[in-house]
Amino acid sequence: MADLPPARLRLCKPPFYSTGVDCFGPYTVKIGRRAEKRWGIIFKCLTTRCVHLDLLGHMNTDSFLMALRRFIARKGKPFELLSDRGTNFIGGNKELLESYKSLTPDLQAALAKQKIFFQFNPPHAPHFGGTWEREIRSIKIALETTLGAQTVSEEVLRTVMIEIEGILNSKPLGYVSSDIADPDPVTPNLLLMGRHDASLPLVTYPDSELHSRRQWRHSQILSDHFWAHFIRNYLPSLQSRQKWRTDNPNLQPSTVVLVLDPQLPRSQWSVGKVISLHPSKDGRCRVADVQVKDRTYTRPVAHLVPLPALPDPP
Repeated sequence: MADLPPARLRLCKPPFYSTGVDCFGPYTVKIGRRAEKRWGIIFKCLTTRCVHLDLLGHMNTDSFLMALRRFIARKGKPFELLSDRGTNFIGGNKELLESYKSLTPDLQAALAKQKIFFQFNPPHAPHFGGTWEREIRSIKIALETTLGAQTVSEEVLRTVMIEIEGILNSKPLGYVSSDIADPDPVTPNLLLMGRHDASLPLVTYPDSELHSRRQWRHSQILSDHFWAHFIRNYLPSLQSRQKWRTDNPNLQPSTVVLVLDPQLPRSQWSVGKVISLHPSKDGRCRVADVQVKDRTYTRPVAHLVPLPALPDPP
């Protein structure tokens, strides 16, 4: 297993200096008498574990850029954004670069320090963004169990999302005091606001209020259900310990490999040759370029299976 990347170790930087971003969903909301889809987007600070959640109306570049503007207005501009190769993220990076290049040279020099650097994971490598992917998994499981098949209004879904953000940002990270009985651990909210959890006093409503017309009470019951499933399903999983203990040799150029591709039709196999490697700072190779017929693909080593060489004929 590799060492932590530099984005996880910005210890002297403000929250969200290095941020991972991803989308999840969709969720169905009621708009009048019709139903529409909405997607969630998560911005996660890779150092302080702070989380920012928002809703997207569409999975396109415009919706992502508007969500990014809302995020920057509330939490500040990140130095770098790490994400997968979603078309909305790549399109957003392209739009920002084109806007920057259209400025005069004087403005480009003045705004050079304000640029956001996008870092994209290799294709088909969601484990490269495990920090925020694991957060999305816990959110999705609890939300699916909480909402079930019911369709809520967009305002209720947005309220539940922000309540979930408060729950995630109140998770203890560690203690400053040497007294283990200190009731005030360090939380992401403390790093963001300079104070401990500032949520409103909780009011418990019965489950019968799920069918009430009071959307305020409806949103609070859904938030309570999320908290119950979060405690029951997510927190116990933090006790498991999984490590990669075996040391495998690096791939070598010209190695013939089988490319794992779940999108291929049944009984179709993609075999190619490694033409170049992308070693990490620790010298381990985790990404490689593979030539399959007349095309070249970039794939994580976890999706490449070296094939044994056939013996020379006698």
